[in-house]
Amino acid sequence: MSTFVWIVVPYACLAVFVGGHVWRWRRDQFGWTTHTSQLLESRILRWGSPLFHLGAFGVIGGHAMGLLVPASLTAKLGIPEGLYHATAVWGGTLTGVMLVAGLTLLIARRFVKGRVRRTTTTMDRVLYGALTAMVLLGMTATVGTNLLGEGYDYRETIAVWFRSVFWLSPQSHLMTEAPLVYQLHAIGGFLFLALWPFTRLVHVWSAPLAYLWRPYVVYRARRGAPIAPAPAPAVVRDRAVAEGRNGA
Repeated sequence: MSTFVWIVVPYACLAVFVGGHVWRWRRDQFGWTTHTSQLLESRILRWGSPLFHLGAFGVIGGHAMGLLVPASLTAKLGIPEGLYHATAVWGGTLTGVMLVAGLTLLIARRFVKGRVRRTTTTMDRVLYGALTAMVLLGMTATVGTNLLGEGYDYRETIAVWFRSVFWLSPQSHLMTEAPLVYQLHAIGGFLFLALWPFTRLVHVWSAPLAYLWRPYVVYRARRGAPIAPAPAPAVVRDRAVAEGRNGA
């Protein structure tokens, strides 16, 4: 069972993550968008979207720092373990609260505003449900275990296992020692990656970076003979009068 959960499932989810994006790009490029509903409602979105995105960026950055940076490296850099732990816990709590507030506003907006609710797809509901589960598990681990509880050093177990998966030498035994909330959060993260290609989250790979260097006005040369300007109304009138006299 341990081999299936901590080795087979992560690799299967990563395969779906990569293959799903390829399939989505080849079969549904017109659906590769945020499906924004800003025109339907903007007042709640004006608050919910920045809070959600800023909180998400902070949470992703914190996860990257905690999972990818080994404890030996921070020790070599002279960063005390207590300082690292305090920064991770309080930084994770702050960004987590922002993420919770933003996600709550976005979900409430989907149900409170009728026009937005009618444009919400089944996959949107699945996505919001998965996000809610992931955020609740993450906040329980950060606030419940590390801030208010006895604490848990995930860098000695979960982080090592996570890196070992990408080094193609997964150490599944490390996850059996982790608290249940961390286990659920870890496996939920990989399942969330498998869901990613089939949701509106694909838009994060299509940031409009070209806007940073494209010119403000794009000039294009007109090919072929120039079009003669339209005659003035007075000229049209005089021609009509002259033609009428000649006909008479």
